[in-house]
Amino acid sequence: MGNITSSSQRVVVGLSGGVDSAVSAWLLKQQGYEVIGIFMKNWEDDDDSEYCSSNIDFVDAAAVADVIGIEIEHVNFAAEYKDRVFAEFLREYQAGRTPNPDVLCNAEIKFKAFLDHAMRLGAEKIATGHYARVRHNQTTGKHELLKGLDPLKDQSYFLHRLNQAQLAKTLFPVGELPKTEVRRIAAEIGLPNAKKKDSTGICFIGERPFRDFLNRYIAKEPGPIKDARGRVLGKHQGLSFYTLGQRQGLGIGGVKEKGAQRGSGEHEPWFVARKDMEKNTLWVVQGHDHPWLQSHSFTANDTSWVAGEAPAPGAYAAKSRYRQADAACTLVSNTTGGVQLDFAEAQWAVTPGQSAVLYDGDVCLGGGVINTVAEAPAAQPQATLA
Repeated sequence: MGNITSSSQRVVVGLSGGVDSAVSAWLLKQQGYEVIGIFMKNWEDDDDSEYCSSNIDFVDAAAVADVIGIEIEHVNFAAEYKDRVFAEFLREYQAGRTPNPDVLCNAEIKFKAFLDHAMRLGAEKIATGHYARVRHNQTTGKHELLKGLDPLKDQSYFLHRLNQAQLAKTLFPVGELPKTEVRRIAAEIGLPNAKKKDSTGICFIGERPFRDFLNRYIAKEPGPIKDARGRVLGKHQGLSFYTLGQRQGLGIGGVKEKGAQRGSGEHEPWFVARKDMEKNTLWVVQGHDHPWLQSHSFTANDTSWVAGEAPAPGAYAAKSRYRQADAACTLVSNTTGGVQLDFAEAQWAVTPGQSAVLYDGDVCLGGGVINTVAEAPAAQPQATLA
């Protein structure tokens, strides 16, 4: 695109130490922008821990900035993070739900606190290494959030709470590229982190054992684990530590359904199906396809729509968890300020607290927090459910 001279736009890039944000910064510099890197520190409770990679990540980000030839600034958003993201995360877990802190982190830190900071630095726009795209719709005059072109890496799910003002000031340089091409560019231009593994795990917990981490903040309240017939199979460590659909770490692996016939699935794994906060009971079922794990309808509240208003009721696609294929659904507005989503095909282990995100083709429309799930019949101690 040729270098833009004195009128070049200033773009502040969130450099995480990873390869996606590094290549994003390089691409923008190639396009003639004046690029400044910012490394965000969002967590400082246990900086000396083996699981906290913040210091290593900053060294990587600084090395990238050096190779690309841009300035980098280290900014601490830990106080904002604790107030706006972590406090909400704990509240949700204590209420028995399973929140998605990455969604909150994007809405409250990366595209609020970070965006505000960038504007104070005189930036026209910010950029991140997310796999998503922004398009200005000439007909409506609105900015649209689109899926990243690499279907395996698309991160629009985590960005669905962004609004018009945020999208108007955001660039996603790698959203148009497959991950393989991003890695190739990184290697070709000699970025020191070209082969660095992608980070996984929750944004502030990293790779550490989740239950150990949560233990520090939430008191254990053990209680019974029951099956669909109401039999006690074991003891749970506290409902906050389990999520619907979970099959590892239940401690009941050897227990079989009473009276099960050979070949009838008696050796099938157990899954968490419900959490009864009032009775402090964890309900489990045997078999991935048990009716209690299937839902054709659920509601979502605390909705946020990219266009600034809810889409019209009708046929769309939705994800009720990340890494899930879009599922055809019908959007039904309801009166509580939330929405109801109805599915022809049952959705598996729909989890209150997770995000339900709505799509119209490649366009991410927004979404909300899963609230109530239409369930199979209630637990009956003597019921013989399939």
